[in-house]
Amino acid sequence: MTPRFLLMTRLPEPGLGMLREAGEVVDGADVGGDAALARLVASGDYDVVVAALDQKFTADVLADARIRGIANYAVGYNNVDVAAATRRGIAVGNTPDVLTDATADIAMLLILGVTRRAPEGERMVREGRFHGWAPDLLVGRDVRGATLGLAGFGRIGKAVAERALAFGMDVVFAPRPPAHREVAAEELGDLAGRVRQVRWEELVEVADVLSLHVPLTDDTHHLVDAEVIAKMKDDAVLVNTARGPVVDEVALVTALREGRLFGAGLDVYEDEPALAPGLAELENVMLLPHLGSATRDTRAAMAELAARNAIAMATGAEVPALVNPGVRG
Repeated sequence: MTPRFLLMTRLPEPGLGMLREAGEVVDGADVGGDAALARLVASGDYDVVVAALDQKFTADVLADARIRGIANYAVGYNNVDVAAATRRGIAVGNTPDVLTDATADIAMLLILGVTRRAPEGERMVREGRFHGWAPDLLVGRDVRGATLGLAGFGRIGKAVAERALAFGMDVVFAPRPPAHREVAAEELGDLAGRVRQVRWEELVEVADVLSLHVPLTDDTHHLVDAEVIAKMKDDAVLVNTARGPVVDEVALVTALREGRLFGAGLDVYEDEPALAPGLAELENVMLLPHLGSATRDTRAAMAELAARNAIAMATGAEVPALVNPGVRG
């Protein structure tokens, strides 16, 4: 039988064309709430759902599901109850690797933007408040010689480390906070001898810039909370390109408002797209609308991988990027 794909997000080429060539594509962008989604995945009318992070596949949604797979058009998969999907024999796929460089670039953009107060300067010029050079105008921080603390040291964390080293930063990392795991030198590749591993507790205290690159799990939810912020340097910068709920935004707003951090750069938000009260009014914050993977080449590569995952799930082939090994769809 011809595979049927329920497409719940806008998928660029070549991914969309690949799905249409492989089977029938049904537009599911306006499905509605959980109950409507649960009915669709239980109907038996679809083989695979292609989704984005804003579609939530909870245990309740998947309780009677008769689909073979969920192919996320994202590297994250915290929108899917993977355990529930696995129990139902539903494969879950994501798009790792292809967005590593684009996301690392955004992290570096936020680091430079906040330390050099670029957003404040742009607003000043646009609003007609720039009246010429002054010795005390928007004086920022140097990154050369500053310590970058990387929370998480997977593909993106390593890519950020490479960029930061090129800017003359000292790089320390904790691979899987809040737990501790020793990383062998051979795992570091070209970074061996150029970066240093520390425990999460030390990372928080020594970092001039703390950049987050961890998945969202029960352990990393509010990884950076009021207690952690209190242990950071008073002039530290926090950057989050991971997942919004990794940071307690209310605690962050309080610290920034009270001057207990130099600034913050965010590309993701705790209750995205909503912002914590007061966040948008702060001058010392650089806010981006989840642009981590937003380049033409990266989005095309993500779409292609998502389509390859979906087609493999529908046909029983090996899934290129499978989150739950042992389930093939």
